[in-house]
Amino acid sequence: MEGTIDGFRYGWVTPVAAFVMACLGGALGLRCIVRTLLGTASWKPGWLALGAASIGCGIWTMHFIAMIGFQVEETRIGYHVGLTVLSLAVAIAVVGVGVFIVGYRGAGRGSLSLAGVITGLGVAAMHYLGMAAMHVNGDISYDPRTVALSVLIAVVAATAALWAAVTVRGFLTSLGASLVMGVAVSGMHYTAMAAVSVHVHDDTTPTWSGDTATSLLLPMLIGPVVFLLLAGVVVMFDPLLVLGDGEWNRPSRAGRAAAATEEPVGRPAPGRSWSAGPR
Repeated sequence: MEGTIDGFRYGWVTPVAAFVMACLGGALGLRCIVRTLLGTASWKPGWLALGAASIGCGIWTMHFIAMIGFQVEETRIGYHVGLTVLSLAVAIAVVGVGVFIVGYRGAGRGSLSLAGVITGLGVAAMHYLGMAAMHVNGDISYDPRTVALSVLIAVVAATAALWAAVTVRGFLTSLGASLVMGVAVSGMHYTAMAAVSVHVHDDTTPTWSGDTATSLLLPMLIGPVVFLLLAGVVVMFDPLLVLGDGEWNRPSRAGRAAAATEEPVGRPAPGRSWSAGPR
């Protein structure tokens, strides 16, 4: 028989919390990308790696917070530990490829399109790998057209977020880009979940031995959440990363301009000669 699916078991608590975590990961990751455009090249790999890890953790945390609110009324839900951890690694690795492309090749049409596609596919890969880790007493199937739509949403929105991050470097712009990234991840997730249907087996004996959503996901979420908080501390203590190029460099630029207009001490101004005094 067809299972009764409820994706909002706790109302709007899980969707809102999931969206916030996606935006947090996106904000930190995109600011790290901007930081590589403002700072020295020697720190670029580190900032890009931190950005990829932040976005990947945000995506993964968003997905499994949302999945805490997912239930099939006729059966329990379990998760395979190995696949759940693998989905986090895939999210960070695949998103990292897109982030490094933008970080080193800039916002050209070709590189941005490639990075957006890879990042969007990374979001989709993490989602469906996370879904593969889920076990129910039944068979899970997907509507192909809705799945394709979910992937398209992820790719388009991820491309838009990366474009905004590297094109306009202000803090508010990056904040807006993080909201776009949050919409991309959340929209992709709930569109993909709309494609899910479960055919429950008549046998009530579970066919899996994994942990329940609460016993597995809540402890596993602690690590990525703590990482995002620590990454946020790094962002807060880097003035250049928080303020951006315009705000951080404005005083020094003004000082350099003023210094350039001052007449050098010990040299005559152009068009004038030294005088030994009154003759």
